[in-house]
Amino acid sequence: MNDWAAPLIASALFAFLCPGLVVQMPGKNRPIDFLSMQTNMAAVFVHAVLFGLLLILFFVVLNVHIYI
Repeated sequence: MNDWAAPLIASALFAFLCPGLVVQMPGKNRPIDFLSMQTNMAAVFVHAVLFGLLLILFFVVLNVHIYI
């Protein structure tokens, strides 16, 4: 059996947390922009930190496993 939790969760978080794709924190004109399709270095840093914290939450704290 293979544990598919890591690639599935990481891919979903990567797609959702791409700055400017769905949400951008901080935005260019507002604290949060939706569907702006633009980015800046501050947003890249914030999204990278959130990505890392959510991965730690799922894999270390919650110990999530998906076996197919």
